[in-house]
Order: sequence, then C-alpha cells, then structure tokens
Amino acid sequence: MTTVIPVKRAGKTKPQKVENAVKTEIEWLVDRHDGAPNFEMRRFVIKPGGSIPRHYHPDIEHEQYVLRGNYTIGIGKKTYEVRKGDSIFIPSGTPHWYRNTGNENAEFLCIVPKKEKYNSVYLETENQS
Repeated sequence: MTTVIPVKRAGKTKPQKVENAVKTEIEWLVDRHDGAPNFEMRRFVIKPGGSIPRHYHPDIEHEQYVLRGNYTIGIGKKTYEVRKGDSIFIPSGTPHWYRNTGNENAEFLCIVPKKEKYNSVYLETENQS
C-alpha cells in the first residue's frame, strides 16, 4: 500500500532534463509515489532559448496552467502565445510543441491522467547543441 503524502514541501523533488528537449526541466510534484490514484502533476521550466519538439501522446490528455513567463505553444495546426494565468487543454493524440523565445523562464503546471507508461511519439527533434 502506498503512503499518502498530502503536502510535499518545495525542494523535495529534483528537476530532471526533459527527453528530446532543449533547456527544459520537469519536476514531478504529485504522482503515484505520493498516493495519487488518478492524476499526476508536473512542473515544467523552459529556459530562454529552450524548446520541446513537436510530439504527441496517444492516450494522454494535458491540462496546463501557466505560472510564469511568455512562450509559444503549437497545438495541432494552430500556434498560441501564452502568458502567466493562461489555461491550456491538449487532447490526447494531438501534436504539440513549446518554444521560449523570451528573456525569462517559462513555467507551467501540467496535470495528466496516471498511466502505467507515458508514451510520447516525437515528430521532430531539436538541435540540442
């Protein structure tokens, strides 16, 4: 049985590099290890000049909330400029990408349904030099 952790203090999780992305980190804030039965919450930080290439998840929708910064996100065939306070919904199977061309970190929360495995299909790659 998993122990439920109702409050996790800042700094208790360590950011990790995002696969195939440039200057981008992910931090799992609440997940299955905290006893979350249905959803998991992550915080992404895209540094200036950073990006996440176009990809999709066959069976995972995303609900996102912008915490800081301005950045560009592509969802399907449309492009959006988002900023602090904006909410974003990405249906499962929809290609999406992110690019921070600003001068400050772009940060957002991303809530996804809990899955055994998070499948990502990358449609392009970023120059990671």
